[in-house]
Amino acid sequence: MANLDPEMMQESTATMQSALPDFRNTEIAFSYLSDKELKQMSWLFTLMNKPWLVQTGSTIGRWAVQWNIPFARSIVKATLFRQFVGGASLLKSLPTIEKLAHYKTQTILDYGVEAKESEVDFNATLRENLRAIEFASGNEFVPVVSTKISGLASNPLLEKVARGDELSRAEEEAYKAVIKRVESISLSAYEKGVSVFFDAEESWVQAPIDDMVNAMMRRFNKERAVVYNTFQLYRHDRLDYMIQTADAARSEGWIFGSKIVRGAYMEKERVRAREMGYPSPIYPDKASTDKGYNEALRYLVEHNDTIASCNATHNAESCMLMAKWIDELRIDRNHPHLNFSQLYGMSDHLTFNLADCGYNVAKYVPYGRVEEVIPYLLRRAQENASVTGEMSRELDLIHKEMKRRGLE
Repeated sequence: MANLDPEMMQESTATMQSALPDFRNTEIAFSYLSDKELKQMSWLFTLMNKPWLVQTGSTIGRWAVQWNIPFARSIVKATLFRQFVGGASLLKSLPTIEKLAHYKTQTILDYGVEAKESEVDFNATLRENLRAIEFASGNEFVPVVSTKISGLASNPLLEKVARGDELSRAEEEAYKAVIKRVESISLSAYEKGVSVFFDAEESWVQAPIDDMVNAMMRRFNKERAVVYNTFQLYRHDRLDYMIQTADAARSEGWIFGSKIVRGAYMEKERVRAREMGYPSPIYPDKASTDKGYNEALRYLVEHNDTIASCNATHNAESCMLMAKWIDELRIDRNHPHLNFSQLYGMSDHLTFNLADCGYNVAKYVPYGRVEEVIPYLLRRAQENASVTGEMSRELDLIHKEMKRRGLE
């Protein structure tokens, strides 16, 4: 390091710190909302902060939409759908995409349909993903499309492949079709100048997903990061696996695409491990998870020359650490290999303050008809209800902004 005058260093450090995002700045966080929209958000998040109400409403809501109970769809559409979904279709999501772009925030498109189990459904999901890539290729504010391989394949088939069981001829053909679908999506993204995130899933189906996504990265990530794998870092084995993949990418000459998340299946993972008598793959506590996550994040930032990454988190500490490390290492804030993302409808204090400070940030924007995205919506409500600390923080910020505007 060069020898600098201590006073200059102190002044430089103070300047750098003052330029970092302030996640308490509610004026920036909620500037995209009108007074009416902010009041509606406050009302909805207050309801979601009541676990008993969310649990009861989730059960009734799923049943009411499924059975076409009068007004059920319109109620969901006016509440959860409006908060967490970009639109019922790609075209109907355009106003959301354009609004986010106005506030320096990009969009990651996510077709919000889940729990499909037939070849007809898998092929329909494939076609929709290809339409989303085509749509993204014509919109500079949509650099990425996200998808789940479980939306393109049968979970029992993935589980059987993960165990190494012998497949029947029909299962072999079905698995070849899965690989072909994944290849079609990756090839289209490569040809159209778009990137694709493949989500992580349960540990007992993740191995074949890793194999498929790694094969696509080897093939398509020679010149830019087209394909990204996702790493759930509440699993204690994933940091080592991520580093192994990064080493392989460097030695083989391709760009490693890594999206990191804390994880989405903690209770399911622990219950299954207990019932089946194997060690849980999940860290024993939150502190261990946070430590592992931030170690992975530091690794990705330090290796930005060979790794394209997305820090997909609602954790303010992890976002601030990445922002600081980017500045400390004198990396451009808009470096294409260093990205943040949060879910649409949540953690606006992170997204828009990061964007306002010049970092690359995007919202995950799901789209689809109400009946298609209801499982996603109910999960969002349940997750918000269960993470009371996060929800309380979000509500506090909303109320702070309402007071600032003189609305309460």
